[in-house]
Amino acid sequence: MKPLTTRNIIISLLGFLGLGAIFGGGVLILSPTGALIGMPLSMLASSGFQTFLIPGILLFFVLGVFPFLLIYALLQKVNSPFADRLNIFEDMSWQWSFVIYQAFAVIIWIQVEMVLLHAVHWLHTFYMCFAIVILIVALLPQSRDLYKKHN
Repeated sequence: MKPLTTRNIIISLLGFLGLGAIFGGGVLILSPTGALIGMPLSMLASSGFQTFLIPGILLFFVLGVFPFLLIYALLQKVNSPFADRLNIFEDMSWQWSFVIYQAFAVIIWIQVEMVLLHAVHWLHTFYMCFAIVILIVALLPQSRDLYKKHN
């Protein structure tokens, strides 16, 4: 597989993630009671949240907007000294590192959601596997070669 193919797969995966989270988060922001998508407030009983507003805002921005900013950064190879300081992979560009961070953000989100809701839905399994696919594609040698710092 060519490096640009793996990059395009990562971009597609991030785009799918972003669209889903913008839609889901947006619905929860517009309807903090969960009524628009049939989620009763009783689901939040042991979570510490009174409505879906805060989870919706987090979902919208962290898993929705951020992947699109990352897509732009991956395509343009944007220089960001601030993001570079957050990069724990010294030999890799910050953009590649943030793809890894984004995948772990999904995993953490799903884990916390399952714990707070005391439930597992098929979407939890789907997005957990989805995050693992993002990690696998990002860790392919072709993806790493494209975003090594010497490039």
